[in-house]
Amino acid sequence: MTDKFQQLADKIDAALLTGDNTAIATILAEIASAEIARLLESLPPKERLSVWAQVAPKRCAKVLLALPQPQRRALIQHTDEAKLIAGLSQMQMDELADIDADLPMPVVSAMVQAMDSQRRQRYELVRDYPDQSAGGLMDVDISALRADVSIKAALRYLRRLRQREGQLPEHLDSLMVVDRNNTLVGIIPLSLLVSSEMDTSLSELMSTEITCFTPEMSASKVAQVFKDKDLLSAPVVDGEHKLIGRITVDDVIDVIQDEADKALYSQAGLNNHPDLFAPIVRSASRRALWLGINLLTAFLAAWVIGLFEAAIEKVVALAVLMPVVASMGGVAGSQTLTMVTRGLALDQINRNNIIKLIGHEFGIGALNALLWASLVAFIALKWFGDWQLGLVFGLAMVIVLITGVLAGASIPVLLKKIGIDPALAGGVVLTTVTDVVGFFAFLGLATLFIL
Repeated sequence: MTDKFQQLADKIDAALLTGDNTAIATILAEIASAEIARLLESLPPKERLSVWAQVAPKRCAKVLLALPQPQRRALIQHTDEAKLIAGLSQMQMDELADIDADLPMPVVSAMVQAMDSQRRQRYELVRDYPDQSAGGLMDVDISALRADVSIKAALRYLRRLRQREGQLPEHLDSLMVVDRNNTLVGIIPLSLLVSSEMDTSLSELMSTEITCFTPEMSASKVAQVFKDKDLLSAPVVDGEHKLIGRITVDDVIDVIQDEADKALYSQAGLNNHPDLFAPIVRSASRRALWLGINLLTAFLAAWVIGLFEAAIEKVVALAVLMPVVASMGGVAGSQTLTMVTRGLALDQINRNNIIKLIGHEFGIGALNALLWASLVAFIALKWFGDWQLGLVFGLAMVIVLITGVLAGASIPVLLKKIGIDPALAGGVVLTTVTDVVGFFAFLGLATLFIL
């Protein structure tokens, strides 16, 4: 937590203790909507509702938009319809479409009835697309002009647009150029627009090399293209190349953040954006599934150990060294698993390079296996004075390290092929493989060479 946010949280806590709602409202008025959302997430339910009640009506919709869905729905249930409508009236059509599924039907109906025909048409267009698609991300309030328009006329259009709407569209960095059928033919940066001669036509300045998206494209692919090409905005076109919307970098940042959060929570078997103060029973039930799966895999590893119970009783050193073998395999596998899972998410891994990648990881695992196997064999020899134990320890280390990297490279690919998210299940499967192979190799070799 940053010092600034900690100071903010301290001020809110002090105001909550004294019941000073005026102080809370003053604090909230001075910070961004996204900061209010972060603050609300950090509070227990009772305090969260107290602070939420002090959010100005015209800002409540922006705050709701910045909140994860579970917290958003909970606050909407405790908000009167008048306050919701006051905030929603400030939103763009794409933003309204992002949260309308969480709103009471009377509120949505009131909003739609209050729209003019153009805004209603735009709203109905964007709400038809899934949230995690280019269509779901796009803003339909776009600025487009014909190619034969002069720069002077274009600037006059922008001034009138600002006067009519109160402001220009957010993150406006370029103008779209279309023909009479609304087909996208070019794009012109505002920097070029304001630095060229007034009587120049847009057709003379526009670029026809346009990065654009179709509304069905996934949000993750859109984010990757924005990152690769350093875009600030990009048009969305339909199958006939007609302009229907615009995606801006602020929406793409949200996609990147959501994907990062999902990957982080998935590794622990948690749902995306878990509430810090969700009801205990509900949170416990959600976590119980992965705890149960982990318990089953742990019993599988314990069963393998049980197969060699006699060997462990005779050579106590085996029990001392067993965790080292499994741990090293798990770490080596996790390193590879993380790289491959990320590569799959970014479409860097395909059937053309997967074999080469596995071979590459095998080489890395083999080198590390030789290095660390030599070291642990030497340590075991000095510690227990038994060269056979050192040999077994070293050989087991070679086996488990190579197995770990091979499993880390192949498990995500296999899981994705059968439709399971590698970020969610990869770690559990990997741990099972490295534990079972590590224990079996170490204890099996000990049984063969020592007993």
